[in-house]
Amino acid sequence: MTAPPRDGERDPSARVYAPDFLTELFRNPLDPGYGDAAARRATGPVSRVRQVLGRPVSLAVLAVIGFLFAVAYQETMAAEPSRATARAGLIAEIKQREAETDRLTSRAEQLREEVGRQRDAALGGSQASRLRDLEAGTGLGRVRGDGVVVRLADAPRDKDAVTGEDRAESQVLYSDLQKVANDLWAAGAEAVSINGQRLTATTTIRQAGEAILVDYRPVTSPYEVQAIGPGSMRDKFDDGRAAALMREVARTEGLSFGVKEVDDLTLPAAPEPRLRYAEPSVSPSPSGSPVVGSSSPGPSGSGVSPSPSGGGR
Repeated sequence: MTAPPRDGERDPSARVYAPDFLTELFRNPLDPGYGDAAARRATGPVSRVRQVLGRPVSLAVLAVIGFLFAVAYQETMAAEPSRATARAGLIAEIKQREAETDRLTSRAEQLREEVGRQRDAALGGSQASRLRDLEAGTGLGRVRGDGVVVRLADAPRDKDAVTGEDRAESQVLYSDLQKVANDLWAAGAEAVSINGQRLTATTTIRQAGEAILVDYRPVTSPYEVQAIGPGSMRDKFDDGRAAALMREVARTEGLSFGVKEVDDLTLPAAPEPRLRYAEPSVSPSPSGSPVVGSSSPGPSGSGVSPSPSGGGR
């Protein structure tokens, strides 16, 4: 027998349990609404009137929903031809502008060569040769010679084994091209181009959204960085930090990276820069001397400073 509780003591059999969600869930697994519905069905069947009135309402709701789906489908299909037409028109216009740009670029190159011949004839041998050397050094003249080609390409797309969707591919970053170009300069390169875009002192390499811009012109994968320089340039570049980094990225991320020596490379000339010159002001400046100088419309260097967009490794 259990001894009765003493005065002031609590009966151990009268335990009080704090409310617990899991305990309540296991004690009463059925939702109260289902319990009420089951109780109503147990008391008696649904009246004939409710059955008769419920069927038309259900049919009406289904008909309205079907009508809305049909209208939405018709509106979508009706707008599809106009969207396809607009897209085809934009694609055709882009191709037309690209063809026109290529034609104008070719014409500009022909005119530049004609101007060069006329200038050489007017200047004479020594002055013309010196000017050609200056153009080759600044990137404003076409150059030929032996050099190195560095090829970078995005990782190939593959499908997810579970969902079947394309996995996000590992892409070459604008900073990768910056590092490769800067290490080629450091290895002794005399001229460098990326996908046919010649690099000069005012060239920028940056990213805008998904595109990589070289001197404000888009380039796409695969990227070929061509450089003309001495025979030791290949070995110096291979020993540099950019080559070691890109080999590691290629091994871990699946990018394509390769370096090879090429004989008789030809690098095109860069477009003529648009220079803006400052002029002395009419009135004296606050410091007492006029401001004289020159400036270019874009930042200098091949993208050594970080760009506001994109990423780095």
